[in-house]
Amino acid sequence: MKKIHTIAFIFLATLFSSCEEVVEVDLDTAAPRLVIDASLRWIKGTAGNEQVVRLSTTTAYFSDTIPPVFGATVSVSDQSNNTFQFIEVPQTGQYICNDFIPVLNATYTLTVVYQGQTFAANEILKPVPSFDFVQQNNEGGFTGEDIEIKAFFTDDGATDDFYLFGFLPTYAAIPRYDLAEDKFFQGNQIFSIFSSEGLSSEDNVLISIAGISERYYNYMNILIAIAGSNGGSPFQSPPATVRGNIVNTSDNNNYALGYFNLSEVALENYEVQ
Repeated sequence: MKKIHTIAFIFLATLFSSCEEVVEVDLDTAAPRLVIDASLRWIKGTAGNEQVVRLSTTTAYFSDTIPPVFGATVSVSDQSNNTFQFIEVPQTGQYICNDFIPVLNATYTLTVVYQGQTFAANEILKPVPSFDFVQQNNEGGFTGEDIEIKAFFTDDGATDDFYLFGFLPTYAAIPRYDLAEDKFFQGNQIFSIFSSEGLSSEDNVLISIAGISERYYNYMNILIAIAGSNGGSPFQSPPATVRGNIVNTSDNNNYALGYFNLSEVALENYEVQ
């Protein structure tokens, strides 16, 4: 009997030790692509002159660092032939402009020159309404025990509009994003809703609503759907390449990832009661 116990112990020890074995996965690594994060936001109540464009490259799947891009030339021009230069902050991958002039419904062109190739995109700066009010419900969610936040605004009935909502509670690192189009509430008051089990009366929630183009709405819709299906965020590595509106005018095959977007943005910093 003792011998049987010994054999059983050896078997179990071998089983559990095998569970701790590190499995090396050899993944193919594609050539790095330029990633252009050019989302210019004009916050209501500000001059909107300070804007930033971030450049990086793609990297290996298991890498925990994002390689910044140095030595690029970045500019944005408007339909009145004004050109705004974005000056590089050394060793950061950030390119900053301090004299940008935002004009609602005006068309802007982004130009990025990197390693002898030119990347360009056009977009319109979209307006957004202000928030009407924020409403709190302490009996929200499926269980009726979650705190639920509703942010109300009134749509402009004279235009076809698209919106990007962001909800950033105190305890979160990135916002939760939602999208809406006014197809079914043209000219009416509508709300976006945020509910979380972790929300408490000690938290603040930074609520944002941005006016966006239909093209950017479709782009973000795909990103959010991919992130939701994988339990992540729009900024995790997607299982498929989602191309934006930026075109390499020098070599179409060497395309960049990212999007050039301009939005007027309304903000509301709500203190949970």
